[in-house]
Amino acid sequence: MTHRIVVVGAGFAGLQLVRDLAGAGCEITLIDQRNHHLFQPLLYQVATTLLAASEIAWPIRRLLRDRKDVTTLLATVEGVDRQAREVLLQGGGRIPFDTLVLATGARHAYFGNDHWEADAPGLKTLEDATTIRRRMLVAFERAEMAGDEAERAAELTFAVIGAGPTGVELVGILAELAHRVLPPEFRRIDTRRARIMLIEAGPRILAAFPEELSDYATRMLQKSGVEVLTGTPVTDCSRDGIVLGEQPIATRTVIWAAGVQASPAQAWLGAEADRAGRVVVGPDLTLPGDPSIFVLGDTAHVECDGRPVPGVAPAAKQQGKYAADVIRARLAGRPAPPPFRFKDMGNLATIGRNAAVIDFGRFRMKGWLAWWVWGIAHIYFLIGTRSRLVVSLSWLWSFLSGHNSARLITQKETLRSK
Repeated sequence: MTHRIVVVGAGFAGLQLVRDLAGAGCEITLIDQRNHHLFQPLLYQVATTLLAASEIAWPIRRLLRDRKDVTTLLATVEGVDRQAREVLLQGGGRIPFDTLVLATGARHAYFGNDHWEADAPGLKTLEDATTIRRRMLVAFERAEMAGDEAERAAELTFAVIGAGPTGVELVGILAELAHRVLPPEFRRIDTRRARIMLIEAGPRILAAFPEELSDYATRMLQKSGVEVLTGTPVTDCSRDGIVLGEQPIATRTVIWAAGVQASPAQAWLGAEADRAGRVVVGPDLTLPGDPSIFVLGDTAHVECDGRPVPGVAPAAKQQGKYAADVIRARLAGRPAPPPFRFKDMGNLATIGRNAAVIDFGRFRMKGWLAWWVWGIAHIYFLIGTRSRLVVSLSWLWSFLSGHNSARLITQKETLRSK
């Protein structure tokens, strides 16, 4: 009987595993609740009008159209029956497996304030990106129409909560949009008066980077007109604005970039999890006591050299490749490979036009050269020659012309109407 592998999640880890199992003689079922694979590191550029959604996402069926051993299902998983060895789908479907791979990613974490999500969307999906883009663009339109100065100021105030790479990259392009791209297009307002805030509860931004690079990023953001506010948490969030510590700030556009929570995989398995809800797995990325179940990527808590592997794309891809090697060894009756080890590729973050920071351990870089290295690295990891070409041309056009091409409001904004 052909070995049946069910993979839940077509992100970096899941897709890498499926690709590396080509020719292994397995029957693979790939399940995802969306029909596309998303290059999440550039998602913020969709949210900030620099790229179109189609430039960083690809239909899963198209990517695997030549793989006769792979069946792709557009479905939502609701649980796992470990005894029956079946994945439970929304609507009552059940998919049997011999080996199960859960690579279901992460969602936003509001630290017990889930009701903030309606007014402070996070950035994990294309739907999130288009929602944020719409709200940002509509804010400028409403400011143009506002007759009340206080309301105009609130519309022109933007708050990004969380100063990791996503938050820093968001405010960098948002500042460029407000201060350089939009001013000639409005008549009643000066978009350069927009107040753009980057809010971090911790003592500094880009906490995972060395302090010298964090300080450089702070200076560059401030130079571009961003208010960098550290050391004070947001204590409330509503449609009327935020409360920073005890200070209310009127704003109509809030973006959440402060934390992530793992998918419900831990509940499906009844397994041990860390504080972020990630399933604690062994050194071979399998569930302790059940070697037929792998957990990968943002869904997994695995340690190397005494530290948790970070939830970044290179780590997910490495885990997908490793799990495929383990499965191949099992099917061939060979000894298992040694425990998983994460090869740290370093941290990269862009701060806007011509500025980025890169930490490769002993080698660090900042400024315009780092910005070019950042761009080349991201283009390299895109799928397909066409995507690399299209994104390169979009960036080149924006760089030379000063225009962002994806500034369409494609859905009526109703959540903040007054």
